[in-house]
Amino acid sequence: MKKRVLVSVTNDLTTDQRVKKVCNSLINLGYDIQLIGRVLPNSSPLERTYPVLRMRLFFSKGALFYAEYNIRLFFVLLFSRVDIYHANDLDTLLANFLAAKIRKKPIVYDSHEYFTGVPEIQNKPLVKAIWLSIEKWIFPKLKFIFTVNKSIANLYKSEYGKELSIMRNMPLKQTVSVYKSKSDLGIPLDKQIIITQGAGINIDRGIEEAVEAMYYLPNVCFLIIGDGDVLPQLKERVDKLNLESQVIFKGRMPYSEMMQYTHHAELGLTLDKDTNINYRFSLPNKLFDYIHAGIPVLSTKVVEVKNIIDTYNVGLFIDNHEPKHIADQIQLALNDTSLRKEWLQNIPKAQNELHWGHEEKGLKEVYSEIEK
Repeated sequence: MKKRVLVSVTNDLTTDQRVKKVCNSLINLGYDIQLIGRVLPNSSPLERTYPVLRMRLFFSKGALFYAEYNIRLFFVLLFSRVDIYHANDLDTLLANFLAAKIRKKPIVYDSHEYFTGVPEIQNKPLVKAIWLSIEKWIFPKLKFIFTVNKSIANLYKSEYGKELSIMRNMPLKQTVSVYKSKSDLGIPLDKQIIITQGAGINIDRGIEEAVEAMYYLPNVCFLIIGDGDVLPQLKERVDKLNLESQVIFKGRMPYSEMMQYTHHAELGLTLDKDTNINYRFSLPNKLFDYIHAGIPVLSTKVVEVKNIIDTYNVGLFIDNHEPKHIADQIQLALNDTSLRKEWLQNIPKAQNELHWGHEEKGLKEVYSEIEK
């Protein structure tokens, strides 16, 4: 009988590409998988080739949500057939750790970010203290730990003296052969297209200033695909500045559908501000999505993103978040033919090196260690 891995996460699984890729890689390694998450009233149907449990909860956010989820998750993990627990992020770690301890099973911890550094809890000292206490209790006891980039791995090493494996969240090599037209997607035909995308359209991501930059770019259309907590404010700014014809909002959608839009863009934006440690060391998925869509990148100089752009020479940077400066850099990126030629020549090399086929090697190595 194949060994069984229980993979758990707190989101509704719809757009979590990292977890989906991990599950498929584990199946290819010969494991049985069960994926555990939750379902929301607006969650899309989910089709996977392996069992999925999506719990319907009473609470959808805040302390009561995390408490309810971990209690219910703990009992699912405790009484399920399992050989290895795979916890994604700190908000699933407590339930996994307790179940693994009771069942005497190995646990893998996949930290998608520097959780206690997320901006949402920085002004909530009690909430942050609770998460820190959970992390400080459990983290030193873990043996098999992943994280998403070298900066975060070094940060955890300095705090806990642990060597972490690094598994960056890179996409699979693109296999789409047929793309919908701009007309089919509702994209203007008479404007240059720029894009930002993902589930993290939140405060301090630089999107508010990017929207205001569109005031200076009448021949450019800005696609915003995904969701996040600043969307209402962004829509208000668009109305206030009369930019409805230049800024198009598309909600959260399946990855393959999102990449149809990205394919038609001429520039991808990732404008995180260095306002907290989590953003400072972020390596957002959309950076690699832009590269695999064949488009250059405009970014801030946060450490990990700057390293990728500099290494492969596939884009340029902003020096500040003044809307006029952002507009000027967008103009340069769209209209400087010599720069664009150079970037477009370099992108194929980046595509060949920055994909999941390379990154999953770390997953294979860790699971081979568990089997010893």
